[in-house]
Parts: sequence; structure tokens; C-alpha cells
Amino acid sequence: MPERFCVEVAPRQTVAAIEYPAAAQCRVGITLIVGPGAGAGQTSGFIVNFAKALSARGITVVTFDFSYMERGRRVPDPNDKLEACYRAVAEAFRDRCRPTRDKLAIGGKSMGGRIASQVAASGFSDLAGLVFLGYPLHPPGKPERSRAKHLPRVSAPMLFVQGSRDAFGTPDELRPIIDGLKPRAHLYVVEGGDHSFRVLKSAAIPQADVYRAIEDRVETWLRGLIIT
Repeated sequence: MPERFCVEVAPRQTVAAIEYPAAAQCRVGITLIVGPGAGAGQTSGFIVNFAKALSARGITVVTFDFSYMERGRRVPDPNDKLEACYRAVAEAFRDRCRPTRDKLAIGGKSMGGRIASQVAASGFSDLAGLVFLGYPLHPPGKPERSRAKHLPRVSAPMLFVQGSRDAFGTPDELRPIIDGLKPRAHLYVVEGGDHSFRVLKSAAIPQADVYRAIEDRVETWLRGLIIT
């Protein structure tokens, strides 16, 4: 069953985090922290279903809300506060991983993934990898405002899950960036998917199958981190 925790991000300031423990019978030995996007918190249907699906496959998943969400605000905090919040959650659960020797991966949906990458680029240590669920490469319609300059400073492996119709950055826009990253980053394209991986009704594949394929790819990639 999911467990709820409070994480202190500043004196007298906490955020809620939810841990979805790995199924004991197929436990992989890795914990993935998933930060939310700017418009929806950790109780959004996508994040809850994603966390439950991975935990059933043996991967512990931790979700959380940024501080501004805790305060009921819709406008995100400045970058430094977002990073401080993510870092506090990552440090808290890195400490929880040590007794079990679980590896730690971080990432998130849209903005949550971007902030995770900035935390990693700033020198956060002992990361097995990063998972980006719709990386916001740039604001829609503004490709000149790239959010990729820090990515070469990330020293852990990365997996980008990107919809082919993503207005925040298409796979074709990401490929030249990903090809230059070391260690080698991986790109999984959700054909027909938008920024939330929703496909058109005219698509031949049911939406549930699209989400299941994403879960399959993330699971396989995370298991590969344990092997290597």
C-alpha cells in the first residue's frame, strides 16, 4: 500500500510525498522519484497510475508535490526554490535507500523532469539514472528558448520518453541534443502522442496500450541500470 510522508524542504516548511513500495515478489532494487508537471500534482491520474504500474513490476516509486502546490498556488516558484524542494525530497529518499542498498533514479513529468535534470546537473551524487516523461525542451512555439544547456553536465544515464506531437519539443528536436550526451542517453518515441502522451482518437492503438508501452520501456530501462 502507498505510504505518505512529510519531507522538510525549509525550516517549518514541508511537502507531501507518497511512496509506492515495490512488489516484494519481483523487487528490482531501485527507487524512482517522479516530480509532477506544473499543472497537475502527484494525485493526477497519469502519475498515480504510472506509480502503481511500476511498483507492481518491482520498482519503488516516490511522488511528491512542489511547495507552491502545497500552498494552493498555480504559478510555479522560481527555479531555485523548485530545485531546493526536489533536492530535499531526493536527499530524504536517498537516505531511505541506503539500508536496503536500492539504487536511486530521479525524473518526472514535464517540469518535474526538467527540475530533476537541473538538480542532477548541479552535482547531486549517487544517481543511477534519470527518466523524463515529456521533457519540456522549450515553451510551445518558442524553440529558441532551449532548456537543454545544462544537460551535458548530467553524469548519469538518461531516458527521454517523448510524444511525436509534443509541442514542448519533438523527438526530432531532441535527437541532436541526445546524440551528444555522455553517458549515452536513450529516446523512446510515443508515436502520435502529445505532451501528455495522448494519441488522436483516429489512432489504431488504445490509449491504455500507449501508457502500458511507456511503463514497459521505463521498467526495462531501469532494470538495465541494475544489471550494469
